[in-house]
Amino acid sequence: MAGENAEPSSILPENQNKAAVKVLYEALGSNDVERVTGLLATDLEWWFHGPQNCQHMMRVLTGESDQNEFRFEPRSITAIDDRVIVEGWEGAQAYWVHVWTLKDGLITQFREYFNTWLTVTDLIGHQSPTLWQSRPQDLANRSLPGLVLAI
Repeated sequence: MAGENAEPSSILPENQNKAAVKVLYEALGSNDVERVTGLLATDLEWWFHGPQNCQHMMRVLTGESDQNEFRFEPRSITAIDDRVIVEGWEGAQAYWVHVWTLKDGLITQFREYFNTWLTVTDLIGHQSPTLWQSRPQDLANRSLPGLVLAI
């Protein structure tokens, strides 16, 4: 019968990765350090694009500051293969995009982008490229530099 060998969507790797990243943000919001560290690889690779004073996630994950300094509240979460793209904004002060890469349920790479219009193109493993574009709130009142990211 057609579709018998298809994986149920609830256990597809993309959905598992998306769920893991949702758990990460919930753990960050409740200051559950043990849960956060359980989701991160010990050799986490880190990338940052934006003003140096906006490395909020790095300070939270390293314990340099707590979640109260800057609240990461995702507005959208999208999974593309082994990556999960999370978009959010904090009032009028900051717009951010996080790109998390997961392997075997652990976050192995983190890319953080602050105050930039981001377009993500996935060229690996697809016959036609997958495209995701950021949707910053209130674009009429601010100018954000554009950035294209190929993953």
